[in-house]
Amino acid sequence: MSILVVGSVAFDSVETPFGQVEEVLGGSGTFFSASASFFTEVKLVAVVGEDFPPEHLEFLRQRKVDLAGLQTAPGRTFRWKGRYGFDLNEAHTLDTQLNVFESFSPRLPAGYEDSEFVFLANIDPELQLEVLQQVRHPRLIACDTMNFWISGKREALLRTLARVDALVINEAEVRQLAGEPGLVKAARAVLAMGPKTLIVKRGEYGVLMFTEHSTFAAPAFPLEEVFDPTGAGDTFAGGLIGHLAATRNLTEAGLRKAIVFGSVMASFTVEDFSLNRLRTVSWADIEARYRTVKLLTDFEGLD
Repeated sequence: MSILVVGSVAFDSVETPFGQVEEVLGGSGTFFSASASFFTEVKLVAVVGEDFPPEHLEFLRQRKVDLAGLQTAPGRTFRWKGRYGFDLNEAHTLDTQLNVFESFSPRLPAGYEDSEFVFLANIDPELQLEVLQQVRHPRLIACDTMNFWISGKREALLRTLARVDALVINEAEVRQLAGEPGLVKAARAVLAMGPKTLIVKRGEYGVLMFTEHSTFAAPAFPLEEVFDPTGAGDTFAGGLIGHLAATRNLTEAGLRKAIVFGSVMASFTVEDFSLNRLRTVSWADIEARYRTVKLLTDFEGLD
């Protein structure tokens, strides 16, 4: 079962304590699509400029990503520049150039509107609403957002949240959105805004999932080296929604398993810059890390 994702395709320039890169492939839609494509087909809706190189398009096609919804507009592609210190959980934005993304209006090609699984990546909530007006009978709608939209486009964001099934954001964003310092109380406040499921990304500390009646915690895969966390959250979401779409299992057990697969996919992304690590990952690699994460939380088997 294919997934519709609407997000950004960009050039990233990133500096971490372990190196730096200039204008490499990035963007929320790109990381999500590459990750989800390990599980199912992906339909990507985004925009790039005339400067976008064909080799990046070829990479996405090789990953079986449908690019019928990828617009090419006159001008330059969206660019982001950031720096990380030794606290890799926090990015410091140095420069953002929206370029063609500034006037982006998502239009779904024929057939896209029937997508059963929809992911609204971190874009203007008004654009997210435009997408929701075009899809017909989605089985699952999930979305991401960020502090900029929470403070600057709150009313539009609340209208989006009233229509989504799952919200995937980080811990600081949960607290900001709810206006509550305590995470559990904040999570309950966010669920009251509309989403049936809240999935909280906590970087190296793992993931928390809140529903009306349950809470679930999953650890992050333990890594010896982390080079670049850019795109890790979008990669996580790609693994999560990809597994849900592939299995069509939206039960509590299905969500928990999908979260672990999402964490596994994110663990690969942070091992190198851009999407370099995802280019070399095999399904055997994914399964091996999934089994390792299961063992991390197995205490009954040791009795």
